[in-house]
Amino acid sequence: MKIAVIILNWNGRKMLEKYLPSVVQHTAGEVIIADNGSNDDSIAFLKEHYPSLRIIALDKNYGFAEGYNKAIAQVEADYYVLLNDDVEVTERWIEPVIEQMEQDPLIAICQPKLRMYDERDRFEYAGGAGGFIDSYGYPFCRGRIFSTVEYDHGQYDDPCDIFWASGAAMFVKAKVWKELRGLDGDFFAHMEEIDFCWRAQNCGYRVQYCPQSVVYHVGGGTLPKSSPFKTLLNFRNNLCMLYKNLTDKRLGKVIRRRMVLDGVAAVKFLLSGNGAEFKSVWVAHHKYRDQKESLKRKRSQLPHLEPSTIYQGNILLDYYFKGKKTFDRLNINKQK
Repeated sequence: MKIAVIILNWNGRKMLEKYLPSVVQHTAGEVIIADNGSNDDSIAFLKEHYPSLRIIALDKNYGFAEGYNKAIAQVEADYYVLLNDDVEVTERWIEPVIEQMEQDPLIAICQPKLRMYDERDRFEYAGGAGGFIDSYGYPFCRGRIFSTVEYDHGQYDDPCDIFWASGAAMFVKAKVWKELRGLDGDFFAHMEEIDFCWRAQNCGYRVQYCPQSVVYHVGGGTLPKSSPFKTLLNFRNNLCMLYKNLTDKRLGKVIRRRMVLDGVAAVKFLLSGNGAEFKSVWVAHHKYRDQKESLKRKRSQLPHLEPSTIYQGNILLDYYFKGKKTFDRLNINKQK
């Protein structure tokens, strides 16, 4: 069985210097650096300090989604592991995930437990103990809902089905990656892994979380949380994801309500003096509408099921008005 760990790098020389040693030390499979057209000294650093590692040098920055698509097209393996350059891995971080995925041919995607690099006993914002979305497409995690990030007390140490696996450390069976044609390159970055996991589930596959594997993620290394460009990508890509993957029955209703909710978010940005974020939401909706014909073609090529891992409640209402700040209060397992 061949396992390939692919780290997508863009001007991340400092990240590679700090976090790559743990990956090389604790990875039995092949470690590949896919360079997304960096203009720093990343490649020179790798050639000097890690001459045995394979480097796939892309001609420009294709973003997270298409960068991985172009790199993985050049890799032959049974399992692909997408790993951010700001992740520190631990001993035996690969073996338990692969063992879990081998138990069922329908388990196509899996993520380890993600903890914060700086606060090592807390879950990490971008993945925690596995991702979910609510009925309107808002993502959250076991261990993190909006700005509430929990400490890890072993409360989520059960392997389980999740809705999405974090792209910071995502294991994928190669045959499923090829069947789904990888990530949606039009997303550029953000929510592309959620869309990928949704498409997998619409094709009958399962996405899981493996608590026996632990990695530490810094997060925000490429775009900080307050970046207007990040806001634009998140709002646009969320709408695109919903349009592509929702069932016919739910599509119109959810999109209409999301338009209203996004408008409320934009006004909130404006009233708080954040005009750049307000503009980002506005532009995101225009870009979503501009992509409508392309999205229709993509939608027509996909099956549309109703994954049981979608939380049927409204996470905004639960969090802000009902005070349900942690995952265990959502009773999400009772809906299955």
